[in-house]
Amino acid sequence: MNHNETFETVESLEAELVSLTESLWETPELGLHETESAELLSSVLRDAGFDVTEGLGGMPTAFSATYGEGEPHVGILGEYDALPGLSQTVSSSREPVEAGAPGHGCGHNLFGVAGVGAALAAKRAIDDGRAEGTVTFFGCPAEEILVGKVFMARDGAFDDLDAALTWHPSHLSAPFMAQTLAMNSVEYTFYGESAHAADSPQSGRSALDAVELLNTGSEFMREHVSDDARIHYTIPDGGGAPNVVPAEATAWFYVRAPTRDEVDRITDWLDDVAEGAALMTQTTVSRRFHTGCYDYVANHALSDQLLENMRLAGPIPYTDEDREFAAELQETLSAETIEARTAQLSEERREAARSSVLYPDAQPSYDVGTVLNGSTDVGDVSWITPTAQFWAASWPVGTPSHTWQAVAANGSFGSKAAVYAAKVLAATTLDLLSDEALVAAAREEFEASVPGEYESALPEGTEPPFHLTL
Repeated sequence: MNHNETFETVESLEAELVSLTESLWETPELGLHETESAELLSSVLRDAGFDVTEGLGGMPTAFSATYGEGEPHVGILGEYDALPGLSQTVSSSREPVEAGAPGHGCGHNLFGVAGVGAALAAKRAIDDGRAEGTVTFFGCPAEEILVGKVFMARDGAFDDLDAALTWHPSHLSAPFMAQTLAMNSVEYTFYGESAHAADSPQSGRSALDAVELLNTGSEFMREHVSDDARIHYTIPDGGGAPNVVPAEATAWFYVRAPTRDEVDRITDWLDDVAEGAALMTQTTVSRRFHTGCYDYVANHALSDQLLENMRLAGPIPYTDEDREFAAELQETLSAETIEARTAQLSEERREAARSSVLYPDAQPSYDVGTVLNGSTDVGDVSWITPTAQFWAASWPVGTPSHTWQAVAANGSFGSKAAVYAAKVLAATTLDLLSDEALVAAAREEFEASVPGEYESALPEGTEPPFHLTL
């Protein structure tokens, strides 16, 4: 399909899209609290004639914006939450805008805006008679704590889709084909008895002792789970002054594994360890389940179409000035970091990446058949409808996400990657709206590759964890 007109539509929106990326970057908001960000993006689509529904999944900052009618129905996923403690100016040295404040270290200021741009371009094609069907942009909050799409999926937000598309900023451009890890997020809070730790310790029962026993127990579990499984924890509340036996203490766990079944098995075992820790310390324990997501299942038919359109739309038009700033950022990274970030590439591609501080040319997937040791709530969507996503080169080669270097790039030349991503998403959306065979192929592959029916991992009655500030 010729997408010149689609690309021209996105280019006509470039000034508006870049302005939106800057606005989100300048007002970073944490997950489930992205009030200004969600309103900014939803208002753009509402003003353009989309039917906007807010409060999806019980979250005020989750919304959908729909245009068109009939089938096929294509969904575009967008995110806009920031990360704590990553405030950073657009500079090549560590320099927070405000110490301790959030920052867009994962590029979600680019992420959501590209989806909005794609939805606007798809609308214009529908209005012009170049496509028929329905397009919905989904504003998905709190991806960093793996919450937004999980609660939206539980409430059926994605059930009517024929396909879903999304992307993510990165240091290279390629379809995202790796499997991700399923995950549970659970807090265990122990309740004991306070006492003077020196004068009457026999009167106390330490909740912190119980937390420490739980954490120790989890360490002994590691030998008996799969190599790809991950168990990690923090202690958000360990008590107060050392001379007071802590009457309350909390451990927060992430459990990850390649399948939901293994995640649930490990979590059940961890529940038993928590009960054992309570018995050992004569305390009681409560369990608070925050969220649980599925592993990601990439759709090859859709991913191949994304790659075709990435090549049509690219390369990302970075300037000499962009490359100069990117080189300054890259110099702050260690050789070990850059090597680790490019290790998955073939030797030929690795040499090409090493010689280019920005590597904006689209390439075939470099992660087919691999397991990415992280999680995404896009996984839940991929179990409901055929789903594909891609990386777009928004940062210097070798830059990890969740770093101040990524924040600086996201506030400067990264906006060009957002415009590029809008082109790719728009073109692939229109391919789906106009090509019944592509929709059918994606569905056939989905039914063959997704190993079961989707059932939300959320226990009945689970509410979004608004108290979390990550």
